[in-house]
Amino acid sequence: MTRSAEFLNPSEAARRLGVSTKALRLYEQRGLVVPVRTGARWRTYGPSEMARATEIAALRALGLSLTQVAQVLKGDPQCLEPALAAHQAALEGRIRQLSDTVEKVRSLRADLALGQAPAAGDLARLVRPAAEISVAFDLPWPWGGERFELRDILSLNYITGPLGCGKTRLAQAIAETLPDTDFLGLERLADSGAAARARLDADPALKSRVDRALAWLVEDGAVESAALIALLLGMEAKDSPILVVDMVEQGLDQASQEALIAYLRQRGPGAALLAHALLRHP
Repeated sequence: MTRSAEFLNPSEAARRLGVSTKALRLYEQRGLVVPVRTGARWRTYGPSEMARATEIAALRALGLSLTQVAQVLKGDPQCLEPALAAHQAALEGRIRQLSDTVEKVRSLRADLALGQAPAAGDLARLVRPAAEISVAFDLPWPWGGERFELRDILSLNYITGPLGCGKTRLAQAIAETLPDTDFLGLERLADSGAAARARLDADPALKSRVDRALAWLVEDGAVESAALIALLLGMEAKDSPILVVDMVEQGLDQASQEALIAYLRQRGPGAALLAHALLRHP
């Protein structure tokens, strides 16, 4: 096998790992993986480097911060326990959904044996994934009541468009239409500074969640700021399973936005965000 077949450049390595080249560079900066340098000093990733990077990516997907990843790689697995517990809970939730679907199929077959046809919509609900979110409504101004439908909402979704196109109104309409949904608007920015600190001090459990998220983000290059803390406070304080966030990037510099995207993507199979933003909690 040739060297070119064994060693991958950063773009190829990132593609196979399912991460960004920026993430690979961050792994290198933290000393978690050291790429092999060619004679021309180009970075390459051989089998051992790819195996190491694959393990790092898996740990990150479980929700570990880079500091926690380093601890695990050094032989200290204790920080894996809460991450594995959360992953187990998500998997058990999917098992319950599958079990419910099997029971529906069993019930439909029993009804058929008695000559009873499925009720309207039963088959459609049966073949639709249990975790699927969908919404349909007549669009508000400025769209003049045109029908809007959004199906197969993923874990992380963004509403994009030019300034003044109505993204906020659309996000609000989605939040109002979807059941069990909260809307987190720009008023969150008023809950920053002393007000945020007072609120966090009054709720130790909320403070712990915000501090944990903030530490993860800062380790990934985010800059701690009042806007970031206000966003995390607003997100962590909401109890509804679905959260729509208006202008999730407001007040955040580029490094913080990139770290936030990575943080939201690794929240696991039970998580989701539509931004302007939709977040389904695990």
